Amino acid sequence: MPETLSSQSIAVQINGKTFEVARGTSVAAALLLAGQPSRISVTGEPRTALCGMGICFECRAVVNGLQHQRTCQLVCEDGITVETNR
Repeated sequence: MPETLSSQSIAVQINGKTFEVARGTSVAAALLLAGQPSRISVTGEPRTALCGMGICFECRAVVNGLQHQRTCQLVCEDGITVETNR
């Protein structure tokens, strides 16, 4: 965990790397801050949150080992792990 972690920040692990984000940050926003797409489409295009309401399913990723989680609907918790198919 980064030593600069403040009480207003939490550590999230995205694709094996630790990032510091503000409390209350959605998982989709954390992925954007980390420069990581949620997934890669079958045609090879990086995909990320589109609707922000959980309707389009473009933001799906593996969160804490659970597949196909809509990251725009989840708030980061300290120590959460997110894996994408980059």
